[in-house]
Amino acid sequence: MAQNNNNNNNGNMSREEAGRKGGEKVSQKYGQDHFEEIGQKGGEKVSREYGQEHFEEIGQKGGRNSGGNNNNNNNS
Repeated sequence: MAQNNNNNNNGNMSREEAGRKGGEKVSQKYGQDHFEEIGQKGGEKVSREYGQEHFEEIGQKGGRNSGGNNNNNNNS
């Protein structure tokens, strides 16, 4: 386990550590199927709320930005 390098919390765990531990506990309690189910539900809701045009637009933006050229040159 990584050592907590934040010396400003008087022996208490950092928010990062607490979040990690909480996430691990929830993951152990509910398992992968639970997260797949809520992810599916969330995706369906977003799809209903935004529609196909929204996803086409962000897909085109992503395509323009992912040409394998990562030099932050926005000449598209």
